Amino acid sequence: MTMAAPAAGKAPGTGPGTGPGTGLRARPRLAIGIASGLLAVTLFLGIGAVAISPLSVVDAVAHALGLPGAGAAATPVEQSILTSVRLPRVLLGLLAGAALALTGVLMQAFFRNPLADPALIGVSAGGALGAVCMIVLGAAVFEGLSQAASVFALPLAAFFGSLGACAVVFVLARQDGVVNVTTMLLCGIAVNAMAGAGIGFLSFMADDAQLRDLTFWSLGSLGAASWWQLQAVGPVLLALLIAAPFLVMGLNALLLGDAEALHLGYRVERLKLVVLLLTCAGAGAVVAMCGVIGFIGLIAPHMSRLIVGPDHRYVMPLAALLGAALLTGADIVARTAVAPAELPIGVLTAVIGGPVFLWLLRQGRGKAFHA
Repeated sequence: MTMAAPAAGKAPGTGPGTGPGTGLRARPRLAIGIASGLLAVTLFLGIGAVAISPLSVVDAVAHALGLPGAGAAATPVEQSILTSVRLPRVLLGLLAGAALALTGVLMQAFFRNPLADPALIGVSAGGALGAVCMIVLGAAVFEGLSQAASVFALPLAAFFGSLGACAVVFVLARQDGVVNVTTMLLCGIAVNAMAGAGIGFLSFMADDAQLRDLTFWSLGSLGAASWWQLQAVGPVLLALLIAAPFLVMGLNALLLGDAEALHLGYRVERLKLVVLLLTCAGAGAVVAMCGVIGFIGLIAPHMSRLIVGPDHRYVMPLAALLGAALLTGADIVARTAVAPAELPIGVLTAVIGGPVFLWLLRQGRGKAFHA
């Protein structure tokens, strides 16, 4: 007896032949392999204002890990540059790029719109406002505290800023126990405007030193990366990377609509709340440590859907790899193009990402959720 074909409206990843034992299809496997190779290239630590040979890079990393016989090829200066500057910077770029891409995936599935990203509902603006408040108003509060306390304060402020903006939008958009997506978008516009006004007012209040920090921070950079920062935001970003894959089937169901997802057995409102919390955590942590970096959360998910289709089992890992590769690759250009000076990475991603995104839109009109 032949098996009937799945219904046309079946959610990606919920029909026959899509269980955990079927494995990846050839095209997603190839795309993920290529993206992994691209990411591996961008993780090379020898590129920078001071060029370091591959042998010295390997030797310095081995020495940092305490392996026997290491430390002969790399000079003390090279070891210091690699372990204290470039390694935390690359790791932060890796985590931040993947987190930005995953928050973009979550928001695009939430709104069923390939043009959505965390900035759409004020998550990024709220995180920016929280971080600016800490930079301008928090200096006196944390002046007498340890370095660890001051480092943890900035990402926490950004996270609570993102969470506050998200909570305002969520509460205002919730009607009779259901979140109205259209109302949420309109609330997001208002929250973005108010957060922008708050940032402008705090910039007006800031002194010269704080203004320099705000200007550098608002343009985006990985230049201030350190092991302290990784300790502060690493657990948050890793939690996002670990938790997001568990939502793939629910996100696939959301693509059909709230009612259809509910009929498939998903608790839609709880799923939406988890998506918003993860987005707040990831976007807030990245904004706090790296500043405002645009287009990564927009391009990586959109490009992934054009390559492998709408199924989040494939979109999510590919987007994370592409996001990490895009950010670490952009950071290489930022720190070498005008060495010894450094380009703001947020400006660089916008200059490159804008035309690329326009090209993607022209190449894949309407295909991002219907491939």
